[in-house]
Amino acid sequence: MFEKLRESVRGLVNRISTTELGGEDLRAVLWDFKLTLVENDVALVVAEHICGEIERRLTGLKVSRLEDRRQLIKETLRTVLLETLESPDRIDLMELVDKKRTMKEPCTIVFVGINGTGKTTTIAKVAQLLLKERYSVVLAGSDTFRAGSIEQLETHAKRLGIHMIKHQYGADAAAVAFDAVQYARARGINVVLIDTAGRMQTNRNLLMEMEKVVRVVKPDMVIFVGDALAGNDAVSQAEEFSKSVRIDGSILTKIDADAKGGAAISVTYVTKKPILYVGTGQRYGDLEPFKPETITTRILNTP
Repeated sequence: MFEKLRESVRGLVNRISTTELGGEDLRAVLWDFKLTLVENDVALVVAEHICGEIERRLTGLKVSRLEDRRQLIKETLRTVLLETLESPDRIDLMELVDKKRTMKEPCTIVFVGINGTGKTTTIAKVAQLLLKERYSVVLAGSDTFRAGSIEQLETHAKRLGIHMIKHQYGADAAAVAFDAVQYARARGINVVLIDTAGRMQTNRNLLMEMEKVVRVVKPDMVIFVGDALAGNDAVSQAEEFSKSVRIDGSILTKIDADAKGGAAISVTYVTKKPILYVGTGQRYGDLEPFKPETITTRILNTP
């Protein structure tokens, strides 16, 4: 995970260690590092922010010993990366679900994103996570557009032993979501997980359908599901989706196979919303909480 980015960071530390901390020399090293970040799918605005912060914090510092310089640079990098990865908003999914349960209301979560990101499988993973915490769950097949989507979600529901609300293909996606919420409310079910049609952020008709789903069910949370391997595309998708509906948080899939790490670094900074979980495999249990400290340690390759 993040092998290429880790190698780039190691190169930066080595170069800055023998560079005057200030002036054109440092600026030249950081310019090269910025290009390397962009090559690793870090969004340009995020790469500029990271390099700008490193320059601001290192310029003019006086450090004599080489090892001290290396440690200072690594600690500066750690601080900047942590600040970039941490969102101003903090969301605890279980806390939100528990709050709604005490109100005797279902917690409603809508999942959005384009086809191929693993959105439907991610919904099943979240359902499994909730079931392990002893919450009851119902799924809503509001992707009435893509052939096979309803059957795919239904297969997950059967494997997990939970109910799914579905209509015919071509049906009103918002009506499916509404029926699922009413079903949960009538039966005291704790959580409604709503699948939506995977759509390109440029498909206006499908975006309007997604907006209608959100408008009708008034979800407690809207989660963007992005493919970490898509890199900058995942970042631009999250940014575009957030212009149509509010995005409360993200889940990144396939992070275990991501050698670059650009999406993980960029999504939070660009959307100003937290990454909640990351997908680390195909099994239902392969969903881990996103921890900025862990990601930073992996990138810096430090214990």
